[in-house]
Amino acid sequence: MKRRNFLKSASIAALTAAGTAKANASAHAGRPRYEKIKITNVKVVMTSPERVRLVVVKIETSDPGLYGWGCATFNQRALVVKTAVEEYLKPFLIGKNPDDITDLWQAMYTSSYWRNGPVLNNAISGVEMALWDIKGKRANMPVYQLLGGKARFAADLYAHAGGSTFKEVEDSVRSWMEKGYRNVRAQFNARKGGTYGSGNFDPKKHPNLPPETSLFEPQVYVRTIPKLFDHLRDKLGFEVNLLHDTHERISNSQALYLGKALEPHELFFWEDPLPPEGVNFFETLRQHTTVPIAMGELFNNPNEWMEIVKEQYIDYIRVHISQIGGLLPAHRLSNFCEPFGVRTAWHGPGDNSPIGHAAGIALDLVCQNFGVQEQHIFNQPAQDIFQGCLKIENGYCYANEAPGWGIEVDEELAKKFPWRGDTSFDYFWGQTRKPDGSIIKP
Repeated sequence: MKRRNFLKSASIAALTAAGTAKANASAHAGRPRYEKIKITNVKVVMTSPERVRLVVVKIETSDPGLYGWGCATFNQRALVVKTAVEEYLKPFLIGKNPDDITDLWQAMYTSSYWRNGPVLNNAISGVEMALWDIKGKRANMPVYQLLGGKARFAADLYAHAGGSTFKEVEDSVRSWMEKGYRNVRAQFNARKGGTYGSGNFDPKKHPNLPPETSLFEPQVYVRTIPKLFDHLRDKLGFEVNLLHDTHERISNSQALYLGKALEPHELFFWEDPLPPEGVNFFETLRQHTTVPIAMGELFNNPNEWMEIVKEQYIDYIRVHISQIGGLLPAHRLSNFCEPFGVRTAWHGPGDNSPIGHAAGIALDLVCQNFGVQEQHIFNQPAQDIFQGCLKIENGYCYANEAPGWGIEVDEELAKKFPWRGDTSFDYFWGQTRKPDGSIIKP
């Protein structure tokens, strides 16, 4: 779709959804604040308009027509999240007061005894975000207003550029710059079909590898990426902010090498140089490079980020909001990071529903220590299902001004985009290997 047509259709959809959301909310605004309501139903809606297994939760209430939507998307284990919501959280929630978000969150969090896992965190998030949607509709305000109001007019985004040659990456970055973006993440893959430097391989050269392998060669990667940024800075200069994601696939010593090699290129940030299991090495890494570091995409609980934040070993926190349990824990995390100079850069991929993106943007608008937001532009079917997808223009994302999230989900249309294909165990992440067959952590 051409950009002009995309923006036109997105604007029309946003206006339509905003009108619908405002109309739905108006029936619930202005009532006495002490009027209590109850949760009457909890349901899970699953859809895949972009071949990603989106999971959203709908909370219905005793106030006719008053309901809320939340994001519980865990693409790799979606069916387990669905079970957690429907079989465990729903029986607990029926009859409860949806206004008591903090109490309900704590009860859901502790009720499983074992906690801080991605399945239950995403299930809790789906419920919690839906409760915020309801509260916004009750107050006749967008959620960001409930958090204190705007500190900025929109969230500055970064786009994704890539290619299988340096010239292709350069052209991709230029295309985003021409659309008004100031921040672009640059990724290189010499093998078509792969990501982050991995991809298809020649079975004749590697006869012992399983056929579904995505090959990754760490030494080749760490030697290639500095050359990529040599090329990009030579051709593009320093006016554009460039970012890069290692995706946790290299060793400690390789991270030290790459961190030094990237310094002359003045990256906006270097994402996930090491896996969560390697957080103890961030002190050493910080001492050996001045490149700003972003970390946290796979974090699940505060014990993983507290030390590296308070010791200022990182510059940006990158958690996936539903992965840590929703809006409440993410808001607390941003407040925790602020006095240590760590800024937010919430994870914002395609395996995050438009409702999850709306939650991230709400926090982006209110947090003083906002850094940058990862963008995803949803295709037209996704925009039709999630009416009111946020407006993106000139590299900025704007919150909806309708009450709650300002997003309505067309449940009937969602059914027309079911999950397709098998539900394989690893969803490809478990098949990224070194030449000797060793599994690489994503």
